[in-house]
Amino acid sequence: MKPKRYAFVGTGNRVRMFLDPAASKYRDQAQVVALCDLSQTRADWHRDRLKKKFNLPPPPFYRAEQFSMMLQETRPDVVVVTTMDSTHDEFIVAALHAGCDVVTEKPMTVDAPKCRRILQAVQETGRHVRVTFNYRWGAGATEVKKFLSGGTMGRVRLVHLEYLLNTRHGADYFRRWHSQKECSGGLLVHKSTHHFDLVNWWIDSIPNEVSAFGNLAFYGEANALQRGDQKWTGFSRYTGRENGQDPFAYRLDDPKLTDPEMEQGIYWKAEKETGYLRDQNVFRPGITIEDVMSVLVRYRDDTLLNYSLNAFSPYEGYTATFTCDRGRVEYREFHGAHIIQGTGSKSLVDEHGSWKAELKVFPHFQDPYEVQIPFSEGGHGGGDPLLQEQIFSLSPPADPWARSAGHEQGAASILVGVAANESMRTHAPVRIGQLVELSPKALRLTELV
Repeated sequence: MKPKRYAFVGTGNRVRMFLDPAASKYRDQAQVVALCDLSQTRADWHRDRLKKKFNLPPPPFYRAEQFSMMLQETRPDVVVVTTMDSTHDEFIVAALHAGCDVVTEKPMTVDAPKCRRILQAVQETGRHVRVTFNYRWGAGATEVKKFLSGGTMGRVRLVHLEYLLNTRHGADYFRRWHSQKECSGGLLVHKSTHHFDLVNWWIDSIPNEVSAFGNLAFYGEANALQRGDQKWTGFSRYTGRENGQDPFAYRLDDPKLTDPEMEQGIYWKAEKETGYLRDQNVFRPGITIEDVMSVLVRYRDDTLLNYSLNAFSPYEGYTATFTCDRGRVEYREFHGAHIIQGTGSKSLVDEHGSWKAELKVFPHFQDPYEVQIPFSEGGHGGGDPLLQEQIFSLSPPADPWARSAGHEQGAASILVGVAANESMRTHAPVRIGQLVELSPKALRLTELV
């Protein structure tokens, strides 16, 4: 079979999740035809890496304003979008109207008007959008889906999901462009889209109404000063500055970084070209997103979700509990390291002790028991390689649990966060249908190429 042609727009760190498998394991099925970005410095770092690490000829580079030219000249079958969240819609819509399918990093977009624009473009063009919810593909999340779908506990009536980001991972959202709500939609869109999507998928229902509260309670200059942490304030970034014992310092000139060559190659060396600072101080003024949030969601079938997110926890992981007709189901994950850096998960703890997952069942009038979670290699609890296979293989395996997600599922997940932002702004409940009307297809994926 003839390989599909892939163009990549956005060449920050996240593109490697898609570019690397296309250039290696699936290189006979996926041809890299172009890279597009605001920064040639960033793109050239990836082009050089493709040549040295994967022995591929460097693909042509196009600046972001040349995106339409790139589509015309390179004729990709699929465009992979990993740009800043607030710009996803621009590239998705243009690619669809050029006759391409799209693979986009989550969230699909950040607000209701941009969501409507994408849905309209899909309807007008008949092309496909895949949203890469790798959480769905993790071994633990898949076992939860299998168990709930089996009907042993009856219908789910109430879901509690508490997600904790630690002071390594959570803090990172306050160093980068994600700290500006206009760019990311805030954590309830950028990060929580994963979690809302999991619940939508697990219970097979469409969110309908949202109420939310949130605060910037820990990060930011005002909070640091109130706690008496003045020594960590007064500067905007870390690189090149004396930061004493600040445990939140993230210096791009630190040789102890996980991948200092990458950090310097695509961020530090590109600063003059882009103006983007990767290593901003988490205790600076001007942060516009929340770091602690609480959301209540009512679904169309009257299932309730009680959700919370904390971005300054001492440890990382999440707990999801399901109150059902015949008892209670509890699923927990503890992440000893950054979730994306995990190398795999076994039934409870991996060989490094950095990942723990457990699924317990508490039936009415019976003894509780545990459902074993199988070993699964790869990042995001084993989800990344399975998702990559679905994207780049010309003959991907069957997916009986409907883990592949399209534009309707992408919309259903982000709109919970968008409605939550609106509820926090107006101090009132928000009906999702007033923002964007979700169709029944938001439940299940019917077709995806």
